Amino acid sequence: MLSFEDVYHRAVEHKGSVQELNLLLPEDADPQAVVAVDESRFLAEMTRCIFQAGFSWKVIQQKWDGFEDVFQGFEINALLGLLPEDWDEIKQDARIVRNAQKISSVRVNAQFIEDVAIEQGSFARFIADWPVSDLVGLFDLLKKRGSRLGGNSGQRFLRNVGKDTFVLTRDVIRCLQNSGLDIKQNPSSKRDHEAIQNTFNQWHKESGLSYTHMSKIAAYSISS
Repeated sequence: MLSFEDVYHRAVEHKGSVQELNLLLPEDADPQAVVAVDESRFLAEMTRCIFQAGFSWKVIQQKWDGFEDVFQGFEINALLGLLPEDWDEIKQDARIVRNAQKISSVRVNAQFIEDVAIEQGSFARFIADWPVSDLVGLFDLLKKRGSRLGGNSGQRFLRNVGKDTFVLTRDVIRCLQNSGLDIKQNPSSKRDHEAIQNTFNQWHKESGLSYTHMSKIAAYSISS
């Protein structure tokens, strides 16, 4: 297994210098900033990532004001109060991308957020406090209890709301494989996820870097 130092040096080589690489890294995630996120913004980011999956991100961005209007600012109580016929109307609304299954996921995820808030006292605190040493456990929970939040959609959602996390992009997976990890090209099994988590945990011990930064650097070690 390659040390993270080796991965880091490869990323520096691809980007030209330590300074150039550092310019590409975002600010470290702040758990307290996650705690301050309103529930409506969690649902909005879930929805954005779900609709972006397999579709033009540019189109979703262009239509986003329409999404905010149609889904009533993603206010949880307002959406949970809608009747079946209201959802039927939403599925015909031209202001958004009319994908019935993805539209239906909005209600399921609103209920998911509401349920966790009742169980844990705060959805935001629940996400913020989840240990980064078990991110794959959080990925699994999003997949099982949410709707269409498996794979990169759930991972991107977490990063977008400020959670420190790795995202298993194609380049990150390739870096892990090149480092000696025996995982599939689209890792989804418990075995693969545990191996990936253990690798990032080891890299974190070596480097002291955030999981977001390690993930970004892993990707940059492959892609120039």
